[in-house]
Amino acid sequence: MHEGELALETEVAAHLIARRFPELGGETLRPVPMTGTVNRIIRVGDGLVARFPLLGAAAHELVREAAALEEFAASSPFPAPRSYGTASASEEFDSAWAVQTWVEGDPADPVLSSTSETLAHDLVALIRALRAVDVRDRVFDGRGRGGDLGDHDEWVATCLRRSAHLFDAARAGRLWSVLRELPSASAPVMSHRDLTPFNLLVAEHEGDTRLAGVLDGGDFGPADPALDLVAAWHLFDAPGRHLLREGLAVDDLEWRRGAGWALQQALGLGWYYAESNPRMSALGISTVGRVLADEGLSRLID
Repeated sequence: MHEGELALETEVAAHLIARRFPELGGETLRPVPMTGTVNRIIRVGDGLVARFPLLGAAAHELVREAAALEEFAASSPFPAPRSYGTASASEEFDSAWAVQTWVEGDPADPVLSSTSETLAHDLVALIRALRAVDVRDRVFDGRGRGGDLGDHDEWVATCLRRSAHLFDAARAGRLWSVLRELPSASAPVMSHRDLTPFNLLVAEHEGDTRLAGVLDGGDFGPADPALDLVAAWHLFDAPGRHLLREGLAVDDLEWRRGAGWALQQALGLGWYYAESNPRMSALGISTVGRVLADEGLSRLID
């Protein structure tokens, strides 16, 4: 999916796992079909999963991620992976890698879940619980999304140039030019920072789609409170978004910043993953469509 990504055969992964974690040497390994974009995922037995970074990672980065995973799992009202251990880079695989606990569930579907009221209420409960965690003296670390929307102008411009065949890029550009001028958050809250459908596991319960687990909590940390609102735009049509907004008591400014973060993320998915990850590409196109069709946002540019 990415230029220069690391290759890893399952047989080599089995050797690495058995060497670093001898107690797992007899476990069955099952590669997990790719829905994410930054790790090769291999299930280890029934209860664990190995994550091998496609673009490489330093050992200290995965140690930091493991600590964040623990804090996230302790804070989330829904099941989340916990760290089992990390491993250093080697001649066979030039990156540190990690083993985590496995969480059952299916990735949320932005079409099938679009009208689920129960899922919207579950996400309200999740985001409320994360926001209730004490930020202490921590601040946004400057990595990725969650600071100032305007910091992403160059990337957005690149995405718009490459996306004219996928959606109304001119209209998306006009909306971005409005949203990126919004005042930044006055104070951060603790945030998952990547609440995309592929990180949200669901299960059917008595005919309703319920949140069954939350993946990739390794970036749990302070960020713009609007950042986790991307889930509303990735997953729901207007009624579901309304439920989530009401449940979190989000004002106009925060809601619009959330739309800005969703647009920034989605603009990069459609064209970038068009060939290598069609499901991720489709998510980006779907989310951009929801943002551009929203009546409240349309009034800002029409």
